[in-house]
Amino acid sequence: MRILLIEDDVNECNIYKEIATKRTDIGFVAMTNSNVEAMKLFKTYTPEGIILDLELNQGEGTGFDFLEELNKLNLKNRPKIIVTTNICSDSVYEFLHKNNVDFIFYKKQDKYSQEKVINTLLLLGEYTSSKRENTEQNEICGNQISSKINRELDLIGVSNHLQGRRYLYDAIKYVIEEKETSSKITTVQYLAKKYKKNNSTISRAMQNCIIHAWRVSPIEDLTTHYTARINYETGIPTPTEFIYYYADKIRKQL
Repeated sequence: MRILLIEDDVNECNIYKEIATKRTDIGFVAMTNSNVEAMKLFKTYTPEGIILDLELNQGEGTGFDFLEELNKLNLKNRPKIIVTTNICSDSVYEFLHKNNVDFIFYKKQDKYSQEKVINTLLLLGEYTSSKRENTEQNEICGNQISSKINRELDLIGVSNHLQGRRYLYDAIKYVIEEKETSSKITTVQYLAKKYKKNNSTISRAMQNCIIHAWRVSPIEDLTTHYTARINYETGIPTPTEFIYYYADKIRKQL
């Protein structure tokens, strides 16, 4: 983890330096006792973690000033921030939590140590990295699902200009991603709520879209890419049959 230290106590800084020389899991990109310089250093190095002393009596400004300036940047991925302070009051703690500080160490508390500060910062960083990785994996999976649904609909000529295609796409995606198999909300109810349409309008649009595809697409394309059994009386699948066929097909592809 790349860390920015904002601290005015020389002894504290020296202890952090000594710890860093003995470890391979951290590195201090810079150390400063000025909140103005700290902001410049933050923009230059974009550290993953910040150790922030509130008072900065021997430096310039305060940790409060730095936090307010940091919030103005509206960062998408904020660094993990640990505040170390000699101030112990409810108003200070409330301010820090409102400004998205991740952890607060009171320097005068028993067993306080710079090593604990660093270890806590690393733990917070590991949690965030794991959470972000899961989010990114979900986004990748979502993109794969979208791509496969659109490809399958294109292969059998489900027209883009029909509103029913959007309903079919959303319904297939909903069934694939729906984790609760016992959900009492049907795909039509889900679509009706999403688009603020009544159930019959949704169902009719999807059925018309399927009918259109079966009328204009070559029979070879239909029989190659839609292999589910179809009711011989109607010759086309119902929306429910269509949706669950493709949801199952794409699940297997994934």
